Amino acid sequence: AGIVTGAMLKRHALEMRQYAFNTAMGLLVYYMFFFMVFVGAWASVGEQATFGQTLSQVVVGLMVWVLALQTFGETANRISGEAVQGTLEQLAMSPLGLGNVLLCRALASFFIQLVYMLIFLVLMMATTGRWLHLDLISLVPLLMLTMGSIQGIGFAIAGLTLLYKRTGAVAGVWQFVFIALLAVPVDKLPYAPALPLAWGNHLIRRVMMDGASIFALPAGDVLLLLANAAAYMAVGYLAFGFFERQARLRGVLGHY
Repeated sequence: AGIVTGAMLKRHALEMRQYAFNTAMGLLVYYMFFFMVFVGAWASVGEQATFGQTLSQVVVGLMVWVLALQTFGETANRISGEAVQGTLEQLAMSPLGLGNVLLCRALASFFIQLVYMLIFLVLMMATTGRWLHLDLISLVPLLMLTMGSIQGIGFAIAGLTLLYKRTGAVAGVWQFVFIALLAVPVDKLPYAPALPLAWGNHLIRRVMMDGASIFALPAGDVLLLLANAAAYMAVGYLAFGFFERQARLRGVLGHY
């Protein structure tokens, strides 16, 4: 699995370098989107004393949202791409199994997107003038666990893609669901830790806005995030396996 993850990481890096224009344009599009949100927040809040705190929340929320979109769409998009190229069945014949290959690819993609996101974050902070606390030792594991729940949902959608081929309409709805999850007031809802994204975003805010370290966070809070990620990943992976078996039985695994 480690060799496969390393190979996938190298492939992602080569693709980003080979298609440097597309990589740069993707960063530019996300930056322009953020800039429009930033202008909207400034128009709404103005010069009130709470502007700095609100702006910091916008920066953190956008960072988590963009990373969630990338994580969520990675597996399903790759399934569609491999099916179009006619290489999906080759991946399915791997000794690791299709699900494990995609899991290694998702892990490699996460680290690439994390580098991509750090560049995006620096641009955001430079625009807003709000330089947040960047403790990578705390942020990387929290982001990994937070994206674990999103990856679980992404696996379930990828399984549907194996069976029904085109699931863009279903996947498109989730980008708005993610916005709602990021806005959940976790201190007022006792079931918030059970939701994907919400609890992780809460802990990431505590690190980036309050300067807390992951070691200073209550152990129970981190364990809740770990349990959340594990539960969604397990359910998503099992759902993917179910849909993969159905696709094989119907003989549509490699069709598009």
